[in-house]
Amino acid sequence: MKKTAYILIIAVTIFASCSKDLNQAPISSATTATFYQQPSDFLQAVNATYNSLRGYPDRLMFLSEIRSDNIYPTNDVARDPDPVNNFASNIPANTYVEEGWSADFAGIFKANTVLDQIKQNSAAIGSAALATRLTAEARFLRAFFYFDMIRYYGKLPIIDHAATADEVSKIGRSSISDVYAFIIADLQFAVANLPLNFSGTFPAYGATDVGRATKYAAEAILAQVYMARSGPTYGIEGPGLGLSEWSLALPLLQDIISSGLFAFNATPYAFPVPAAGIFSYSNQSPVTNKEAIFDVMFITGQSPVLGTDFTWQLVSQSYFNSLPAGNTPANGALGVPSASQDLLKAYSTAPLDTRKAPTLHTSAYTYSGIADANPFIRKYLDTTKIPTSRFDWGINFIAVRYTDVLLLKAECVLNGAPGSQTTDVDAVVNQVRARAGQTALTNVTKAQLLDERRREFAGEGSRWFDLQRSGNLITIMNAWEATEDAIKKKMNPVVANYIIYPVPQTQLDAAPGLYTQNPGY
Repeated sequence: MKKTAYILIIAVTIFASCSKDLNQAPISSATTATFYQQPSDFLQAVNATYNSLRGYPDRLMFLSEIRSDNIYPTNDVARDPDPVNNFASNIPANTYVEEGWSADFAGIFKANTVLDQIKQNSAAIGSAALATRLTAEARFLRAFFYFDMIRYYGKLPIIDHAATADEVSKIGRSSISDVYAFIIADLQFAVANLPLNFSGTFPAYGATDVGRATKYAAEAILAQVYMARSGPTYGIEGPGLGLSEWSLALPLLQDIISSGLFAFNATPYAFPVPAAGIFSYSNQSPVTNKEAIFDVMFITGQSPVLGTDFTWQLVSQSYFNSLPAGNTPANGALGVPSASQDLLKAYSTAPLDTRKAPTLHTSAYTYSGIADANPFIRKYLDTTKIPTSRFDWGINFIAVRYTDVLLLKAECVLNGAPGSQTTDVDAVVNQVRARAGQTALTNVTKAQLLDERRREFAGEGSRWFDLQRSGNLITIMNAWEATEDAIKKKMNPVVANYIIYPVPQTQLDAAPGLYTQNPGY
């Protein structure tokens, strides 16, 4: 954990600020010109770019999980996440819509700053191999941020250098195809030039580099890019292009599987989470947790704070209030981001799906004599690990998980990529089901795979993107609304335009006329 702390401490002390306007520059040009003098300066700058991942788990909770059929807030008083869940059209100024755009572009600016300086001052690095590796890391991160954004906002401005505010104010949004081409080029460079692992032997990272992106992390994201492009267009300028590139994604996923560096965690699901479990606080190292292909890393008890708050963003504050006195810092979401009844029903009771208890809290809890029975997602919650600050939970977020790679491979095969349904689909799905105590399936269908992914990855932020790729997002969401929202009737019908979010209002106001708002908002 000391190695993790080293990377994160550097990250939060270099280039830490960001802005919500079109100028995402966190440092002045004069500071940039004088900072890059030796190899450690470039390393620190790359570490600072990793730091921009810190808000990524929260973004998945608010813009993917809450948008999906996994969450149905039961609030009587509206909170910031509710318009996202309710498919409101007046959300360009919503807190979470704004944050997603500004935070990702802040990370892109940091990556561009590093890349510019490597080109201009490579002699200060000394080692050509190190310069190439740092370039690959920065390009991986830039692609990661852009891919995050394209799935939320559609068309984006392509900014390939540390542009000034005046420059950015003249760069319009590029087509989806052009943005994807930019992302793919970055990821292909990363795949070709990133180290393989953390063993400390060439061509691996050293032992102090745990947490950095590897070749396999880049392959996983690139595979997801091809799969997102393969999804339908729904008639909008969103992430799907209908390109059917499943055969491009498959070999990347297979290379990760064949590497032997990662493994399916056979530890059965249970609550409390067993020490060797996928989401155990004592199984945090990417070296030992073989499910983790790429982590967003956090550590508790440091100054400045290096922990996280994504653990409780889907947990009601009243739950924390119900815990014994002295054990409850001000955690918990304001409002009730309840797990939907439909999600609860998705888990089998006979035989019992052992994923349900670790994923969902379903029993009532009482605070000040008031009982609350709203279920919530608790996948990352360990009440024996409550920190002194609600922003300082010490668990990593697995951004790329090995089980996901296996099931994505199955999805590619079901969509026509070369392979056998029996060996490449049924075997994988049944391996996942067996870990959860479920019976085997034969001739698994796309619909069954989508349902299995929902149960497996609930609370991990993948559901909305899975629905996007499926081609059935509108049908599934509206059928869910008809039942889930039958009493409160607070949700708008889901239409194609709502598959992506609006351009944030701050961006429209910063350079009037530069961007056109996404249709429907």
